[in-house]
Amino acid sequence: RVGADLASPAGFALKTGRPVISNHLENEARFRTPQIMAEHGIRRAINVLIENREGAFGVLEVDDTREGMFTEADIAFMQGFANLLGGAIERQRTEGLLRQALTRQDLLVREMSHRVKNSLAIVASLLALQARNADAGPVRDALIDARTRVEAIAGVHDQLWRQGDTTPGEIDLGQFLETLAANLQGSAPSHRILCAAEPLRVSADRAIPMGLMVNELVTNAIKYAYPDRTGEVRVGAACAGGMLVLDVSDDGVGLPADFDIGRASRSLGMRVITNLARQLDARVATPRGQGARFRIEIPLEA
Repeated sequence: RVGADLASPAGFALKTGRPVISNHLENEARFRTPQIMAEHGIRRAINVLIENREGAFGVLEVDDTREGMFTEADIAFMQGFANLLGGAIERQRTEGLLRQALTRQDLLVREMSHRVKNSLAIVASLLALQARNADAGPVRDALIDARTRVEAIAGVHDQLWRQGDTTPGEIDLGQFLETLAANLQGSAPSHRILCAAEPLRVSADRAIPMGLMVNELVTNAIKYAYPDRTGEVRVGAACAGGMLVLDVSDDGVGLPADFDIGRASRSLGMRVITNLARQLDARVATPRGQGARFRIEIPLEA
């Protein structure tokens, strides 16, 4: 080992803050020759400082077993290299601190999402309890709808909490929609809810309104698409033409001939969808065909 005190060439350079040349270590009187250097037959050495914005924190040393002379030109060359090395070490340290900060942030986000999810689960349970105690009719339906909306939001936070080493604050939209469809299937056992969604990474802030729109459309299809029979409700999500496309469709009775989502203001569900679409700068279309179909085109995040 080479000491960092004044008794070694490296220590002398670090303590005095000046580069050190010793072309004759065997005759050096300023400091001792470290044992490891003597064992390897080192005859001359040159030391320059490795610095950052806070000052010197290390020494770059070059040793030689041959006779010769290190010069001021060697100091200039080595100092330039040491400056590059110091910058690289400082950058590595900064990146390490940044990774630690991001890890802490991720842990905080996951912990917060876990607590939010638990709180929303309590709210959903209370709404379900009230719905069971309410008489059949608009009040009970409103309570059930409110519960499914709360559960949709809770689903985002549940995935944020459960996800592993992924980008903080983002979730897999495909996995989220599949879980949402499975939960909605539980409330409509007589129908079949299918989900075919690509594994797309989206921010939680965008996933929540997307999930709420899908929740509203699937819930409406369950209620109105098949008044006298069972049927399928399909959910899709994919990227196309620079847009994220959500698609919810069924093979039921279809939409009224004069249906216009922009004027369907009497329906709370349609108002929710239009407001959420506006929040995402999305376009909602209702292509005609068998049954009802809603196609929501959302600009991809930059």
